[in-house]
Amino acid sequence: MARETTIPPEQMLANAIIIQAADDYRTSLRRLKLNRMSREYLGVKEECEKFFLSQWFEQLTNVDGKAIMMRIQKEELGI
Repeated sequence: MARETTIPPEQMLANAIIIQAADDYRTSLRRLKLNRMSREYLGVKEECEKFFLSQWFEQLTNVDGKAIMMRIQKEELGI
């Protein structure tokens, strides 16, 4: 019999916040490839980078925020 695992609501919320930040970061990098001077997406990119390196991010997860940024950069920019 398979054992069901239940994710606590607060962990589900933390995961959703991180996923949204990753999606926003990915979108900002894509848009900046098309228009490097876009103030809107430069702001989103910087905001996401601050979040991934913040103490709040560390409280939400044990995952390395810098590693997430680098992975997204590699996927989107080929870095």
